[in-house]
Amino acid sequence: MTTMNALGFIGLGVMGEAMCRNLAKKSGLRVVAFDVRQAPLAALAADGVERGASVADVAARTDSVFMCLPGEPQVRHVALGDGGLAGAVRAGQTVVDCSTAPVPLARELARVFGERGVAFADAPVARTAQAAKDGTLSIMVGGDADVFARIRPLLACMGSEVTHCGAAGAGQTVKLMNNMVVAQTVVALAEACAVARASGAVDPRVLFETLAKGSADSFVLRNHGMKSLVPDHHPTEGAFPTTYIIKDLTYAIGLAEASGVALEQAATTRRLMERTAEAGYAKHYYTAVMRVIEGR
Repeated sequence: MTTMNALGFIGLGVMGEAMCRNLAKKSGLRVVAFDVRQAPLAALAADGVERGASVADVAARTDSVFMCLPGEPQVRHVALGDGGLAGAVRAGQTVVDCSTAPVPLARELARVFGERGVAFADAPVARTAQAAKDGTLSIMVGGDADVFARIRPLLACMGSEVTHCGAAGAGQTVKLMNNMVVAQTVVALAEACAVARASGAVDPRVLFETLAKGSADSFVLRNHGMKSLVPDHHPTEGAFPTTYIIKDLTYAIGLAEASGVALEQAATTRRLMERTAEAGYAKHYYTAVMRVIEGR
């Protein structure tokens, strides 16, 4: 097993900045990061994270490189574009993609990096921005077993649940199904909340508190439901926006269609989210779908 002396991190958004910080604090290794924005790099400097001049510079100075990017266009650019990782990595390195991206892209990256003697794993993350700060993310990993064994201690710096799901692409598959189920549950809860409000028969908070005591209880109810739907609070900062859930649903539906499966409920959920974005809530936490359901 290759001894790691330095880690790279590319993509310092709401999740990535917190993940990079935990990696720097807990791994005991030097961390070099890059982002097109200067603010997160300046913030991470206080935690000992070194500033990379470019994607290629991060690759040149580290042994393993983590990516945490918004979606397929950004992952393709960083991994395969001009000045990207594919042209800068060297044999023996490892690339770990913590972004949420299409399954075919994960398999393509595994092939491209593998041809260069570089190990690859897709390791998308689930749970909230607060979980990213606390280091309690759930991380779903696709890749060879030996690669998983090597990177697991590093992923454990960022997550409390680290699961090997299978070969390259398996991590992305689990993440997309996770987000699809969560989005559909949010819509179901939003409809229940809307009925409670419109009918006046029960206070929405009482409804959800009671559901939490029965068979309808779920993480989504206790978090998305109680913290966003009931108070009608759908922030634009530090939350998963409507545009992102549309992206993830599109990836999930694309995977299903390529596999010969029709996802009718997922398609309906995506249409509702698209209407939410069109109504002016594209950058809001996607629980804003409730306002479309209520006709606001």
